[in-house]
Amino acid sequence: MKLASINQGRDGQLIVVNSQMQLYTSATDIAPTLQAALDNWDDCKEPLETLYNQLENSQIVGETFDPELCASPLPRAFQWADGSAYVNHVELVRKARNAEIPASFWTDPLMYQGGSDSFLGPREDIAMADEDWGIDFEAEVAVIVDDVPMGISADQAKQHIQLVMLVNDVSLRNLIPGELAKGFGFYHAKPSSAFSPVAVTPNALGAAWDGAKLHLPLRAILNGDLVGQPNAGVDMTFDFGQLIAHAAKTRPLCAGTIVGSGTVSNLDRSNGSCCLAEVRMLEIIATGNATTEFMHFGDRIQIDMLDDNGQSIFGEIDQKVIKHVD
Repeated sequence: MKLASINQGRDGQLIVVNSQMQLYTSATDIAPTLQAALDNWDDCKEPLETLYNQLENSQIVGETFDPELCASPLPRAFQWADGSAYVNHVELVRKARNAEIPASFWTDPLMYQGGSDSFLGPREDIAMADEDWGIDFEAEVAVIVDDVPMGISADQAKQHIQLVMLVNDVSLRNLIPGELAKGFGFYHAKPSSAFSPVAVTPNALGAAWDGAKLHLPLRAILNGDLVGQPNAGVDMTFDFGQLIAHAAKTRPLCAGTIVGSGTVSNLDRSNGSCCLAEVRMLEIIATGNATTEFMHFGDRIQIDMLDDNGQSIFGEIDQKVIKHVD
């Protein structure tokens, strides 16, 4: 099934969306918000699936679905933990500055805890005060879990994945070096992320979902030009089971925790890239200089994933970069 949040109130109002994302119906009689549904997933999942099937089979009359009305599926979350599952991407970035990656990067996932109190909607502008901050998009896949106990195994962790969605993990590249130099991680360099209009249950993804990876191309289009469409299931060093288990090593994860894959990246560079930093690193390796600029005010980024029939699965993230005005 497909779930979304109409942009009303801080936490949105839960709706069910049909498979073609043409129609929706309110689900607030089951749970007022997606977070409320996740808090009581065992009780809410079956009624939500029944409502979805009724909408899908025209047993109830739906309203026209418009992604412009959507907040991110979770407009705010208790936790947003973003991994870096495509180690070839990390290796590439370090190679551009003639640095080797530690051997542990291939066995121990990288992960940071991002701000989760103010996610952007899938069609909401990215407002930044200064272009010189190095505004970049990062196209990723993310999952939402139910309650995950501390110390869980990677195999057991897969069973806690309840929803899948896309994310634009906005990064301010020119602020990252200074923050990391302090030895205390990201803060200013990682502003609000945006998620796809719709979150999808794994069973609705069919054969593309293997239980821990999503085997489809993820498209990133900047100002109408395709930057890349690498396959999210290829070259993913750490699957979502491993990422969730890593996040839960020393703490339980509460229902509604979002875990991201990190920038999707393939060793086959003909598939392009899902962020401008990778494009620039490839230019540096090839010619010694990066010629691609980071995003400017007025730029438009679109992130989407299509099924084998060319149908959007999650709806499109479609954002413009604008100047922040106090």
